[in-house]
Amino acid sequence: MAAGSTGERPFFEIITSVRYWIIHAVALPAIFVAGFLFVSSGLAYDAFGTPRPDTYFQAGESKAPVVVERFDSKAVLDTRLK
Repeated sequence: MAAGSTGERPFFEIITSVRYWIIHAVALPAIFVAGFLFVSSGLAYDAFGTPRPDTYFQAGESKAPVVVERFDSKAVLDTRLK
């Protein structure tokens, strides 16, 4: 190693590397596809316990329910969904 060198590779050498582009060409689309499938399959709603988009509003409702008590919000939403 040369004197005064930090041991880091120059940025130009990294971005011209075939290995860099193969890793990023596979990893980034894979992360995007995994996230898309996680949400579109409904697993995200089940994992985090959020209502699915089609259950936010009931057929007879024209607006979202207003929760006025901070600590009773879960009970209000549970009675609304039953």
